[in-house]
Amino acid sequence: MVARVLIIGGYGNFGSYIAHSLAGDDAIRLLIGGRSVLKAKAFVDTLDASNTAESHAIDIDGELGDALARIAPDIVIHTTGPFQSQDNRVARACIAQGCHYLDLADARTFVATIDQLDADAKAKDVLVVSGASSVPCLTAAVIDAYLPAFARLEAVDYGISAAQHTNRGLATTSAVLSYVGKPMTMLREGAMTTVYGWEDTHVVHYPGLGRRLFGNCDIPDLTLFPRRYPTLKSMRFAAGHELKLLHIGTRMLGLLVRLGIIGSLSNHAENLLKLAFAFDRFGSGRSGFHMFLDGIGHDGNPLKRRFRIIARSGHGPYIPCMPAILLARQLARGSITQRGATPCVDLIDLDSYLAALEGLDITVIRDEVDA
Repeated sequence: MVARVLIIGGYGNFGSYIAHSLAGDDAIRLLIGGRSVLKAKAFVDTLDASNTAESHAIDIDGELGDALARIAPDIVIHTTGPFQSQDNRVARACIAQGCHYLDLADARTFVATIDQLDADAKAKDVLVVSGASSVPCLTAAVIDAYLPAFARLEAVDYGISAAQHTNRGLATTSAVLSYVGKPMTMLREGAMTTVYGWEDTHVVHYPGLGRRLFGNCDIPDLTLFPRRYPTLKSMRFAAGHELKLLHIGTRMLGLLVRLGIIGSLSNHAENLLKLAFAFDRFGSGRSGFHMFLDGIGHDGNPLKRRFRIIARSGHGPYIPCMPAILLARQLARGSITQRGATPCVDLIDLDSYLAALEGLDITVIRDEVDA
């Protein structure tokens, strides 16, 4: 049986990566959905699909129930952000339709509260997964892989540095800008502490990439992980631009937001995105992810573990897409029996995640000493 997989936002940045990755799977028929059926049709024509792909008009702000009944998907992958300004109406519509649901959400409350739909999803025998992306799927997988080495894991410090040549979209830009200069809480010294988006500027060195700047970012992990890893005393997640000038400029704009001089930078996302594109000549297609873990080993001595991913040739965006790709393939084959609603943790282990990245211009560095 061939599973009908609808990608909402299928011709967008992340949706197109997922579509091209799934197109050759003979267990899947791709359904490319978006507000413009003409754009969906044009994109479908570029796919080398094992099963004839379809184009469909669907608007998440419209009559979702009617649209899903017409399209009749078995699995829905929701890629249309920003999720910071959405509720879970798409997931609820999928549950009502009786189809599985996956999203690439990175919005803290959106992902952390998806389990409120658990009973409804189980009643309809479907799986609802939020945050099928780098956070919290990859980040939890990295911690889980290293956790047995620790008698007590006390701190995690991690972040993502985007490539300047990443095919940035307006939704992703709006999502990031929504918390620049805004208050958020992070676990610091055993207590949830207020910090501000894009502040706490710090430098991380990547082999082959050099020194990259980072600042605070808001993600689901900051709510999920203190409960999941109760020995943690401190957490920090940060993100940054490849180009230091753009990073510092964003930091200065964030200060104006914090002082109340201007409102949310997400209101200016379109103009700021155009400005960022003007600097592409100075950047590259190289991005990075790092996670530094600190705690106490089983011998009672301090223990450190360091993990890095370096992506080149513009392949970085494939990393956040992998959980949705892997889960869609498994659901299409009936190899996942879990039902209910959950953040994307405990579904994909680190080895499976990294194996899916093979063949891309991506290097994984697992070192056991401080770098």
